[in-house]
Amino acid sequence: MIHTYVFNGDADGLCALRQLRLADAETPPSAVKLVTGVKRDIALLERVEASAGDACTVLDVSLDVNRSALRALLDGGVSVRYFDHHFAGEVPKHAKLEAHLDMSPHVCTSLLVDRSLAGRFRSWAVVGTFGDSLVEEGRALAESAGLAPDAAERLRDLGVAINYNAYGETIADLHVPPADLAEEMSRYADPLDFAATSPTFRRLRDGFREDMALASRLAPSRKVGGAILFELPDAAWARRASGTLANDLAKAHAGSAVAIVSPKSGGGCLVSIRVPRESSVSAEVFCRRFPTGGGRRTAAGINHLPTEELEAFAQAFEEQFRAS
Repeated sequence: MIHTYVFNGDADGLCALRQLRLADAETPPSAVKLVTGVKRDIALLERVEASAGDACTVLDVSLDVNRSALRALLDGGVSVRYFDHHFAGEVPKHAKLEAHLDMSPHVCTSLLVDRSLAGRFRSWAVVGTFGDSLVEEGRALAESAGLAPDAAERLRDLGVAINYNAYGETIADLHVPPADLAEEMSRYADPLDFAATSPTFRRLRDGFREDMALASRLAPSRKVGGAILFELPDAAWARRASGTLANDLAKAHAGSAVAIVSPKSGGGCLVSIRVPRESSVSAEVFCRRFPTGGGRRTAAGINHLPTEELEAFAQAFEEQFRAS
């Protein structure tokens, strides 16, 4: 039997994967396949090659986007575990599907896996939760795991660095391909050991700091009360920085919705949006107005916005989130 793990290449997907691979330790490496990509690459199930009797675990990618491929796997006799916190839409009813889905804004996939495993590998869940920008939830989880405050902060730094690595238009934009990072992480049972000794983590941390230094020089291109828009240059560091920068700018401009627009090498733009938790408008609902949009209530994006539609998008963004 082959067990395929399909996961988002960000911190939440990787740390959910790490917990489950620790729990599934009896599965030999030769029987494991990994399918992943950059953070925005979420139509992943169509890449799974599996036969009747095989198993597939899906982590942190929208069921709504992958529904057709999921049905094909199930109907082909593949058992599927599905953990996710994004919009799911209609969930197939099938004897071979084990679904762990929760769209609460206070939940991420690492937390769903932690819940399923009764906290057996909670330190990795802490990393994923911090990486998914759930700071309060991460601190509460760290406290429940008995971690000292300084250890919790080290895991927060680790989560931010791992999560940052997933942003980019292609794998070539990233400091470390997510599949390679997953294999490096698989050598460590304790994330604190990974943070202390892994040269890969140092590479992620240093690259993150260098990119953020460049990003700190940016100024908004449009700004109205309640809505701020930034346009990034056409550069690899900017494509890497877009998601984490969106989170940082959301904190710096608390109370306002923030949009980050990045040019794509093949034309068009990539958009990241963050809105305050108390906002009456969902970022996910707003982004789904556009053909490639989706995400969560407070953090969403558009995978491809044609350049000629940028002005219309900016006006819609300002109209939707402008402070009354």
